[in-house]
Amino acid sequence: HVQLVESGGGSVQAGGSLRLSCADSSYTISRSYMAWFRQAPGKEREGVAAIATSGSTYYGDSVKGRFTISRDTGKKTLYLEMNDLKPEDTGMYYCAADLEPMVPLGGQWYSYWGQGTQVTVS
Repeated sequence: HVQLVESGGGSVQAGGSLRLSCADSSYTISRSYMAWFRQAPGKEREGVAAIATSGSTYYGDSVKGRFTISRDTGKKTLYLEMNDLKPEDTGMYYCAADLEPMVPLGGQWYSYWGQGTQVTVS
């Protein structure tokens, strides 16, 4: 049973930083692609960052250079370090996992999802 639980969201001023965490209840994180997605009200879900089992990383154009995805397989936790936050980064952030998604930042290819954590940048 795969259970992903996000934490670390909150409200921050523009230019600030947050670190999101995604706790994995099983060993999914060590054998799957893991990714962060976000969705703002009235907008489509957007792929933010993904990390492969090899350690290769993928980033959406809007976050390149500002966000960093990483994982600690020993702690079974996925992270998203977010720096220089902008109001357009506001949204619900979701952690997701899949063994081998066709497109690393394509949400439709991920089977397991967390409940999300809200990030608000003002």
